[in-house]
Amino acid sequence: MTDYATIFKDMGQRARQAANDLQAASTDVKNNLLLSIADILETNIEVILAANKKDMAQADSYNLPAIMLDRLRLTEERIQQMALGVRQLVELADPIGEIMESSTRPNGMKITKVRVPLGVIAMFYEARPNVTVDAAALSLKTGNAVILRGGKEAFHSNQCLVDLIRQALIKVQLPADAVQLVTITDRAAVSDLLRQRDYIDVVIPRGGAGLIKRIIEESRIPVIETGSGVVHVYVDKDCDANKIVPIVINAKVQRPSVCNSAETLLIHEAVANTYLPVISKALFENHVELRGDEASQKIVPAIHLAESSAWATEYNDLIMNVKVVSSVEAAINHINQYGTKHSECIITENKEAAQLFLQQVDASTVYVNVSTRFTDGFEFGLGAEIGISTQKLHARGPMGLLALTSYKYYVTGDGQIRS
Repeated sequence: MTDYATIFKDMGQRARQAANDLQAASTDVKNNLLLSIADILETNIEVILAANKKDMAQADSYNLPAIMLDRLRLTEERIQQMALGVRQLVELADPIGEIMESSTRPNGMKITKVRVPLGVIAMFYEARPNVTVDAAALSLKTGNAVILRGGKEAFHSNQCLVDLIRQALIKVQLPADAVQLVTITDRAAVSDLLRQRDYIDVVIPRGGAGLIKRIIEESRIPVIETGSGVVHVYVDKDCDANKIVPIVINAKVQRPSVCNSAETLLIHEAVANTYLPVISKALFENHVELRGDEASQKIVPAIHLAESSAWATEYNDLIMNVKVVSSVEAAINHINQYGTKHSECIITENKEAAQLFLQQVDASTVYVNVSTRFTDGFEFGLGAEIGISTQKLHARGPMGLLALTSYKYYVTGDGQIRS
């Protein structure tokens, strides 16, 4: 029987040493590393595509939905975009060493709060090879080591990308073990990795609800919960008719397989008869299947009756729920019951309704008259992101560089003692 605990203990020890070495790296050294990673990605496009082709060839054996293949597939353009994302991190300020606060006590003792790396991060994710590069680049820019555990669906792609990143680390004389890939595909091994509290400082899961639930329940290491996205768009009675269809279509159709795409449309009963047929027609034209309550079905008979489980389902597909509600308060109650604290939108011209929605909806990002598809580190000006945090401690919403840091206090004086 394979001793997974020993394997992961060794990985953790090597990651811890690499993290210690990275803390001494200057901003220039880290930026040169990122440029080296971008260059090596672009010069090895054919190698990466060949590895990804192996994963795509095996995708059928994993029963991946057709639309989920979009997450797995790499193209020359997508690899170039990954390289561009790494280069953009170079332009962002290095948060490490930032003085967050400083004060001098009456006894002359100076206290300075300084931003520092988290240390060692374990990243769990599914069939998205781009996350391999994003997670590594963000971690390295902030002086963190990272242990990556991607899905078996993207095994060859991830292995290729990590090999290239490790080559870049060696090229700039930084420890290759700052980025490690778990090559054990046995799901049972995950539990042993989640016990390495002595060496790993934080775990970040990014994927479906099942993955995130398992990590949270089994981890002995602190977890930053990134959310599955049961996302809603609510059409209020005081909406602008010109904004409804563009926002709903963008939120649902532009890229339905991602976590910030909308899964449920809520519409006020006062405008449902007028606008639901128009919205439904636009969704049907974009090949979206609609599942709704009885009220919506009476208005648009082509809507299928939704099962009770539908309201809590993240489809990641061209499927959308529809529900007619009696008020903005009813919409808020529905969202807070079934949402995953990710992204929520109200379409309204009523300032009081908008403010109520902003204040009372429990989500990391709340929109007024804006598509939910903007919940993204790049769109928020954070550069690449490591995930969307749906919890309330440490980080919330798109997680860029600052979310991968902690802080410590520097206390200096001249011989002060406490009486």
